[in-house]
Amino acid sequence: MSVFEATMLICFGVSWPISIAKSVRTKVVSGKSPLFMAVLCLGYACGIIHKLLYSMDWIIMLYALNMVLVAIDLTLYFRYLPEENQRVAMSKDGQAA
Repeated sequence: MSVFEATMLICFGVSWPISIAKSVRTKVVSGKSPLFMAVLCLGYACGIIHKLLYSMDWIIMLYALNMVLVAIDLTLYFRYLPEENQRVAMSKDGQAA
């Protein structure tokens, strides 16, 4: 176990609940990158695989928690994007009238 690895995962993990809460509260996802979030999920999955194969310890839970949080944020992106696009289209139609 590395205290630096744990600290890194904790620091990264702190931002995701904030991002999720903002998405749920505002239903605005513009500015978020689904590709970035998917790559992060892949990175966390690779960290989990490494822990399973080479150095199993409790840090695997931090990788899993972070991956779940990023996956939730990614799911919210695809959930709210159509609504956001519809709101933008409606506001453009309202301005044109």
